[in-house]
Amino acid sequence: MAETAVRKIGRYEVERELAEGGMGVVYLARQPSLERPVVLKRMRKELAQDDEAEARFWREARSVASIHHPNVVAVYDGFVWRGEPYIACEFVDGLDAASVLAKTGTLPPRVAAWIGLEIARGLEALHAHALVHRDLKPDNVLIGRDGAVKIADFGIAHDAKARSLTRTGVSLGTPAYMSPEQLRGERVDPRADLFAFGVVLYELIAGRTPFAHEPDDASPSAEGEAAPSLLQRIEDGAFPPLRRIARRTPRALVALTRRCLQAKAKRRPASAAEIRRVLEDHLGGASPQRARSEIAAWLHDARAFPRRGRTRRAAEPRTKTRAPRGGLRWALVATLGVVALAAALTLPLNPGDAPIWSVADAWMRGR
Repeated sequence: MAETAVRKIGRYEVERELAEGGMGVVYLARQPSLERPVVLKRMRKELAQDDEAEARFWREARSVASIHHPNVVAVYDGFVWRGEPYIACEFVDGLDAASVLAKTGTLPPRVAAWIGLEIARGLEALHAHALVHRDLKPDNVLIGRDGAVKIADFGIAHDAKARSLTRTGVSLGTPAYMSPEQLRGERVDPRADLFAFGVVLYELIAGRTPFAHEPDDASPSAEGEAAPSLLQRIEDGAFPPLRRIARRTPRALVALTRRCLQAKAKRRPASAAEIRRVLEDHLGGASPQRARSEIAAWLHDARAFPRRGRTRRAAEPRTKTRAPRGGLRWALVATLGVVALAAALTLPLNPGDAPIWSVADAWMRGR
């Protein structure tokens, strides 16, 4: 494509275009000075002329660059090249959670809980820096081949310490994952991210978002009445119970998603730290290393990634005892030889029979 013909952007060497969205274009590039891959995000030209949008773009770079956490994508650099603003971010070798769902359909509740735990840890770090993501969804959760889970894409993040760049009554985000206060265009706090977390956890287990409208579920009170709006369904708590869709979901996860999906913010968990503690108690021994191991093992077993060799769970080492190579096979051959010799001494030879050693030879050859 035409844009990737420009092989150099600033001090970075562009390899290919990864995606193009509403905010801009994303490239995979390389930083030669440190010999590492990076992701370059370029703001759309038409948006770069909007002072508010450009201010939000630079705010992402400044806010996230101050966070150093294994569950948050790192921001390395922010610069202007030929009049266009760019952000250089950490490259994660893997897939986003939406792509994983597209490949696997749904996730086992325990695997979803491990991923949810890592998301909660990332949200805890963001909220500790007074940063509200406001667009948490599977597309913005990156999962590496090594099982690392990282929250990405802070294009509409809100810094509670900074002056609001969004007008009251204007909602930003992805509707299916937005809290009711966010849908109404009201000022949000970290509890909006906790609502979105509940939607994501529900979707990982059920394969669909909780408030997705299905015509068969609608029960209009009068002919021609419009189906309930997304906001109304959230306020009514109208979503299928998780266990109706995924019957083996543990009660702890059912209760957690139900609390996160409460329409009133004060009824949700108090913080991402509380969600983290609930999931740690549910999983037991939930160290970050074990989380990565469990997630990577399942993803590779589910063939979410092209296979590069097996990944084993660190918590479950495998041991096996092997007999000396060839010992058992030669012992069986010797036994067959003895039987053949005894038969030769006691039975007359039949010219039509195959020699007994051909049987042993065929067995040795694996036939």
